Amino acid sequence: MCFSVPQATLFVKKWKIVFFTLIIYGLDVVFCQAQYSIPEEMPEGSFVGNVAKDLGIDISRLISARIVSGESAEYAELKTDKGTMVVNERIDREELCAEIIPCSFTLEIIIDNPMELHHVTVEILDVNDHSPTFPKDEIHLEISESATSGSRFLLGSADDPDVGVNALQNYILSPNENFILKQLSRPDGVKYAEMVLQKPLDREQNPRLSLTLTAVDGGSPQRSGNVRIDVTVLDGNDNAPIFNQSVYRVTIEENANKGAYITTVNASDADSGSNGLVKYSFANLKGNVADIFKIDEISGVITLSGVLDYEKAKKYEIGIEAKDQGGLGGSAKVIVDLMDVNDNSPTVTVMSFSSPVAEDAALGTTIAILNVKDLDAGDNGLISCTIYPPTPFKLQSSLRNYYAIVTDAFLDREHVPEYNITITAMDSGSPSLSSKTFLNLKVSDVNDNSPKFQKSVYTACAIENNSPGLSLFTLSAHDSDSNQNARVSYFLDETTVAGSHVSSYISINADSGVVYAVRSFDYEQMKNIRISVKAQDGGSPPLSTNVTLDIVIQDENDNAPQVLYPVQTGGSLVAEIVPRSADVGYLVTKVVAVDVDSGQNAWLSYKLQKATDRALFEVGPQSGEIRTVRQVTDKDAVKQKLIVVVEDNGLPSRSAVVNINVAVADSFPEVLSEFTDFTHGNDNLTFYLVLALAAVSFLFITCVVVIISVKIYRWRQSRVLYQSNLPVIPYYPPGYTDTGVTGTLPHMYNYDVCMTTNSRMSDCKYSTLGGKSVLVVDPSFTETMQRAMKENQLFQDDSSELVRPLFICTYSFVLFQLCVKLFNKKKQNYYYYYYYYYYYYYYCCCCCCCCCCCCCCCCCCCCKAIKCKGLPSGFSTLSWTATDNGLSDQTSD
Repeated sequence: MCFSVPQATLFVKKWKIVFFTLIIYGLDVVFCQAQYSIPEEMPEGSFVGNVAKDLGIDISRLISARIVSGESAEYAELKTDKGTMVVNERIDREELCAEIIPCSFTLEIIIDNPMELHHVTVEILDVNDHSPTFPKDEIHLEISESATSGSRFLLGSADDPDVGVNALQNYILSPNENFILKQLSRPDGVKYAEMVLQKPLDREQNPRLSLTLTAVDGGSPQRSGNVRIDVTVLDGNDNAPIFNQSVYRVTIEENANKGAYITTVNASDADSGSNGLVKYSFANLKGNVADIFKIDEISGVITLSGVLDYEKAKKYEIGIEAKDQGGLGGSAKVIVDLMDVNDNSPTVTVMSFSSPVAEDAALGTTIAILNVKDLDAGDNGLISCTIYPPTPFKLQSSLRNYYAIVTDAFLDREHVPEYNITITAMDSGSPSLSSKTFLNLKVSDVNDNSPKFQKSVYTACAIENNSPGLSLFTLSAHDSDSNQNARVSYFLDETTVAGSHVSSYISINADSGVVYAVRSFDYEQMKNIRISVKAQDGGSPPLSTNVTLDIVIQDENDNAPQVLYPVQTGGSLVAEIVPRSADVGYLVTKVVAVDVDSGQNAWLSYKLQKATDRALFEVGPQSGEIRTVRQVTDKDAVKQKLIVVVEDNGLPSRSAVVNINVAVADSFPEVLSEFTDFTHGNDNLTFYLVLALAAVSFLFITCVVVIISVKIYRWRQSRVLYQSNLPVIPYYPPGYTDTGVTGTLPHMYNYDVCMTTNSRMSDCKYSTLGGKSVLVVDPSFTETMQRAMKENQLFQDDSSELVRPLFICTYSFVLFQLCVKLFNKKKQNYYYYYYYYYYYYYYCCCCCCCCCCCCCCCCCCCCKAIKCKGLPSGFSTLSWTATDNGLSDQTSD
């Protein structure tokens, strides 16, 4: 795609912008080319072109743009903030390019992410800043007066470094009568002038002539240069020198040594004498040609006096002049063609290099762009590139003389953190020449490795009763990544230990991995702690690994042995009976002890610390068995007291002491009499228990007596209403009927009443109604009877039915609790004090009997209460019968 954009500046013209797109293994590398034209001699800072606009680049991306190479990069500057290119220093086209047309220099701009390669070519336009100049200020000619019309005299050429229209255009000869000017061009385009004799010379009239030759260019404004021609008129030279060939062509290798023979030119002159003597010279040499070649003016032999370089000039065209002594001359041309020799090694220029490269870079990622050049021609300039040593990279040819280094395999920084890449460029000459370029490529880290522990499970030990904050263990994880990706932090997983959060037991330093105890441990409560620790790196996203740490709590001898048997309680009697017939080794008892510690801290040993008779008993140091050492005799005391020490194996050791009373006897009374003082404490307890039981029993009996007394009293009060102290007189009236309003006697029944002689003075009245006897009860008496019966019923309900059962139950419960406590107390020593067997048997029987009696009393009282409760409404018959002993009442259901 080509287009042109005119510039605002008068002398600046943008020629074209060419775009290319290069795809390398899926990576797009944009290649663009832009050309600008500017005149030479522009001041510093002059505008060249808008690179951002012309190449379609966002100005923000130009911030990272850079000029990486260029033959004349110092002449231009890229303004990244504006996207423009300006002149960096004054440019002289003649100095930069000499006669090369067109004159230009190339800049290469690299933009990263994504990678873009841009070529900017700036053509330098010529300005007419040079005037034509002649190699000499004067030209001296000697011309014979015998020279005929049409004779030619070579004047040479002027030099104008400018090109194009600003270069030399024509020559002008000052007016004269004898000569005219003829302008000619050599094969290389150089214009030169000859004077042609138009009118023969006359030495006698004018022996000397002075002319002016002017060289004019075509610039605006026009520039010119002058040279003066002095002509001396001589006598008799009729013939001018003539070369045997007009063009001499020679081929020579560019590496020819100084003094090497080039060729020989030859010109002949038909004149004789001095007029036939010819001299050779170079005509109008340009630049440094006079320093490279040399001609012998007599022989015409041309030799090499300087150094040839095919890369600078592929051929030379040299003008040769031959002049005789009479001033006549001829011209010829020597063309020297240079033959290229493989004398230039390839050059490798790194246009762009991305280092470091991420280790997770995809296949085909471009690492660098290289430009290779060889100034030689043909096969000598044909270049091939290779990478050494074998690396996960390869060279991909993109454009002519351009190579891209791309990834050919996956990278791993942890395996190879950097690569030293050698690029070798070799031409195809014979012998071939090569050059090497070295690149040091670093691989940047990506967080692709999680922290690693050397083990999956670690074990640490901690002695119990440790101080809080104690360092227990140091966990260390290694991360193969680098920098922040390798920074490991340690955390406790959310777990529980014995129902509590793990952080209440253990803490860990997030940076160092040191594990600390938060509290003091107790081996007897917790034997070990298992925690899970997470090691996490600082990458994004972070990677982590878990490890298990088992903290084994080691036992410390912080617990004394505990005696399980015999049981040692306050005031308890520990006694064992040894018959006097016991033999040697008789097992008296066995001390059983435990230590809640572990290991050697729980290894127990037994020893007899003190004994009434050390010669009679011994203790097994490991078993704790107490045995007789000798035969028991009658002389041995009945009461033997042993003190056994139980000691563990810790450092320092801890111990417990047990007192054992041994009775050496064959009968229970003997033992009891000897150990009376031993049982004093227990007798006191028994005394208090029996005293409490007696007090409760006394209270119970007192309450029963009081209740019975009140009951009898109430009953006697109720009997006063019907009982008299007088003797009973038999009296049998006919059937009587209850006509009162009390309702104490059931209606529709007849009653036979037997009354005392003074019953007339009572509240009961008798009357005869319809020939029948009627019992009339006084109303006041009726109220008295009702009130007495009601109080009696309430008393029976409250006292008999509630108080007595409740009291009996309370008494029974208290009695039962006392028996249980007493039994439990005695039960502790039951196996040791078996000589109290009969005592306990009697005591238990008594307790059982008391309980049974209490239960029976409760049942009877309850039944009685229920039965009595129904009496007020249960009088089915009431018979008052007069007997010999007086009036008696009979009640039947």
